[in-house]
Amino acid sequence: MSTRWYPLYQRGNPQLRVFLPNFWMKLVQPCANQQPNLVQFHCSMEMTKHDIKNYLEKIYNVPVIDVKTRIALGKFRKDIGKGYVVKDDDIKFAYVTLPKTMKFEFPDIFEKKKGDTEDDMKSLDEAKKSFKSFIQRNKDRPDIPSWFSI
Repeated sequence: MSTRWYPLYQRGNPQLRVFLPNFWMKLVQPCANQQPNLVQFHCSMEMTKHDIKNYLEKIYNVPVIDVKTRIALGKFRKDIGKGYVVKDDDIKFAYVTLPKTMKFEFPDIFEKKKGDTEDDMKSLDEAKKSFKSFIQRNKDRPDIPSWFSI
């Protein structure tokens, strides 16, 4: 599973060995409404369904019922500067089904506080007023750039 090289064990010099997998998984917020016990991941292209199941069960102690995978083809696009065709990397999606008793909710990292919205609205109003005054000052000088003001 791992292609990393580790120093050989020597009898007189015991070493602490930590074996890390070469695989990675990234939790992704689902784009459509899904069942509460279904979790979506981006994962390494080399991972199989069995690798994904073992990865979650052994490292994170998450009970897994079923794993379904699909590979999304990367987009083809034209490079702006050179003009040749560039293909984005393919992405492997893993849909992991948890037991019916478990429910997964995607974590809300940026929680809004109740007082923040009032402060945001005040700063937005101030920005609108200052922009209107800037437009009024430079209304009569269309030839002069906006950064050149008196």
